[in-house]
Amino acid sequence: MFSYKDIGLVNTKHMFEAAMKGKYAIPAFNFNNMEQMQAIIQACVEAKSPVILQVSKGARAYADKYILRNMARGAVEYAHELGCDIPIVLHLDHGPNFEVAKDCIDNGFSSVMIDGSALPYDENVALTKQVVDYAHKYDVTVEAELGVLGGVEDDVAAEESKYTKPEEVVDFTSKTGCDSLAISIGTSHGRCKFTPEQCTRTADGILVPPPLAFNVLEEIEKQLPGFPIVLHGSSSVPVEYVKIIEQYGGKIPDSVGIPEEQLRKASKSAVCKINIDSDGRLAMTAAIRKFMAENPGAFDPREYLKPAREELKKMYMHKCTDVLGSAGHAMD
Repeated sequence: MFSYKDIGLVNTKHMFEAAMKGKYAIPAFNFNNMEQMQAIIQACVEAKSPVILQVSKGARAYADKYILRNMARGAVEYAHELGCDIPIVLHLDHGPNFEVAKDCIDNGFSSVMIDGSALPYDENVALTKQVVDYAHKYDVTVEAELGVLGGVEDDVAAEESKYTKPEEVVDFTSKTGCDSLAISIGTSHGRCKFTPEQCTRTADGILVPPPLAFNVLEEIEKQLPGFPIVLHGSSSVPVEYVKIIEQYGGKIPDSVGIPEEQLRKASKSAVCKINIDSDGRLAMTAAIRKFMAENPGAFDPREYLKPAREELKKMYMHKCTDVLGSAGHAMD
């Protein structure tokens, strides 16, 4: 058993309490490698923002669970060296089963998500409670999911979304004992969060997605006053990154995300954690494609990963400062 407390991480309990009181959301940024981690910590230290470092099943397979744990240790030490000991959570994103969640808890994660949303309701309850009972022995917080998000990201896929039913949330949270609840109100995984048919188009061809179902969120807040709510699939898929990628040879048609003004609105509610993954992938890919096209003789990874890291930092800073409102709240 390796405790997250031994490497200076925190769980989400106080972090979420402060976020709901302060009407902002904690950024939950997925990472897979050193450059992403460096950019996240640089941005959040400079913004003085708390942060959740998210690790998906795919990231664990790609980078190795022990390397990721030690990267989280390095993130804590890096923040200290940069001059601000911001609160950092190491979180399992979309844990598929009890065994994976347990393995993360045993190996230094301070928070885990168990995703039983595709299961029948009673099975979701049973699985979530099993994880909660184990996690709480070690002061690890647990996020659960009720409702189904559409889209594809790593191994998480669903053809269509199903809104969370407000009438189920009290029963679910009381039976499971989960610490936060991911809900479905229209966000979606991946870079194509909506089909073109679901959107309207501006005169210059930009897709405008349908609004989030804030009525569902408001009803959930009434049913669960003061309970931490999470939004997955909340990348905004910036048009400028899509254009750069396609300008330099990429093909990612019909890319559309969640408008940032809707995320600003959500962050002032009980939504205290907002997940952002695809935007990081787009920022990094755009910077690398541009650099390689302009420097065809380059072959040193440091040369093209440096501008990618800089673009990532810029994007993460923007999310903390202008979208989620978490900047300046590291010491809350």
